[in-house]
Amino acid sequence: MNYNFSLYRFAHKTVVLLLFISANAVFSQMQIPKQSDRLQQYLGFWVSSIHYKTDSVANLPLIKMNNYPKIDHSGMSVDVLQHNGTSYKHTLTELIGHDTKTDSIFALGKSAQGEMFLGKGGFTNDTDWIMKDRDFTGKETMTVSFDFKNQTDVYLKGVNPQNEMLWQTRYIKKNPKHKNIGIQLVSVHEEMQKNPKETLKYLDRMGYSYIETFVYKDRSFYGLSPIDFKKLVEENNLKFTGSMTFYDLPTNNHQAWKKAMKWWKECIEDHKQAGVEYLTISNNQLKEIKTLSELKKYAEYYTAIGKLCKERGIRFAYHNHSDEFKTVENKVIYDYLLENTNPKYVSFQADLHWMHLSQINPIDYFKKYKNRFISWHVKDYKELGQSGKMDFELYFEYAETAGVKYIVAEVEAYNYPVWYSINAAWNYLYFNLL
Repeated sequence: MNYNFSLYRFAHKTVVLLLFISANAVFSQMQIPKQSDRLQQYLGFWVSSIHYKTDSVANLPLIKMNNYPKIDHSGMSVDVLQHNGTSYKHTLTELIGHDTKTDSIFALGKSAQGEMFLGKGGFTNDTDWIMKDRDFTGKETMTVSFDFKNQTDVYLKGVNPQNEMLWQTRYIKKNPKHKNIGIQLVSVHEEMQKNPKETLKYLDRMGYSYIETFVYKDRSFYGLSPIDFKKLVEENNLKFTGSMTFYDLPTNNHQAWKKAMKWWKECIEDHKQAGVEYLTISNNQLKEIKTLSELKKYAEYYTAIGKLCKERGIRFAYHNHSDEFKTVENKVIYDYLLENTNPKYVSFQADLHWMHLSQINPIDYFKKYKNRFISWHVKDYKELGQSGKMDFELYFEYAETAGVKYIVAEVEAYNYPVWYSINAAWNYLYFNLL
């Protein structure tokens, strides 16, 4: 059996990845057909910009707006706070929801002055939302329009019944980061290729705390040196915490092994410069394994890599797909790797979706192999939390048992525009699971 890092395998991986990315590009053009889904864009935590013509935000924004999901995200409560020079004071409360009978959006609000209003309206397309407000005498008071520039930037204006401007403002999303939610950048690969700075800016606004990459090549990340990429990430208030790296098992030839170890030392040093805390690897060669003696070579290989990582203060973890749950000589591959790699050097990154797809209950592994799983990839058959197939809430009860330190969102199925799906992933993790 040939264990060399072959050009064929590399090309095959590249073709599969490109096909996956192309599929993402197609799905990312899909629209948001339902009023209730469009409304979810308004979820989260927002602050006013310095001026409605810019997306720049002051250190102490004039207005903060906190929108919490209610009734399965088909409604939300809205709290608006305004800075009075010394502190933030509650100035407005609303309950906003989608009504299925009329397919309209309703808002019931009350101001700090005690005045209540009722709004009714809806989205005219994916990004434009119009609401007409009346007081409780039935008098029309104002029309409010919302223009979503993107999932993190919305322009609002209010006009009176004579269509005269009353006010205008702009809200920028500023979701909190205290729950330490990460994202695998394969989810926004095309966006990173086009404009990494803007992409990272949006991820920061959405509340992601750190990123995990998969594009380490020629000692660079997206064409940037480790130091330059680290700088770009940190300029956007994110951390470069994790990285998926790939180098196939070398042959038994001494020179091939020496070459592999040299590559890993360089790789680890580059990631150390970039500030990375952990490296992961996956394996697309498992279908070729026929004996446990062949599998033993992988366990030894991963332990050797893990030792090199530990020497430089970086953790190393193995990432599963579905082949790990096949058997070799009546032994499940994943079980073998868990039992035959040294926990001092090798941890595991559980991909919950691939486990479920393989008809495996992740909880069985978390209970049997406690503290072996430093990270989870959290993804679904559709947008995160929407397929109804994955019992994420139950899985997360075992996060501490598993030893999880890094929660990484990953979006592979896009039924909506890409940034809508990425935003929805954070919302689900923040409001439902963490």
